[in-house]
Amino acid sequence: MKSIVILISGRGSNMEAIVQRCAAEAWPARVAAVISNRADAAGLQFAQSHGIETAVAAHKAYASREDFDAALAEVIDAFAPDLVVLAGFMRILGPAFVRRF
Repeated sequence: MKSIVILISGRGSNMEAIVQRCAAEAWPARVAAVISNRADAAGLQFAQSHGIETAVAAHKAYASREDFDAALAEVIDAFAPDLVVLAGFMRILGPAFVRRF
């Protein structure tokens, strides 16, 4: 079974669709975590209500895009995903981050 980490920035409608399809269509995958760059992202509440772990990596807490990318990568790595899915994630991720995942 594949482990998925989903990145969101807001309401999480795309993330909700993935969570619902995993269950309804018996995908050989599970959403291990939902991570947002905004603590007030509404999608985090949906994930929590479905028993999915959540985390926040607030981009404003970092001096540079590279620092944020590195911090976000560490949060993602903690969940050891097979797939990282950007589902309405509104930050541009640098080349080193993209190569890593």
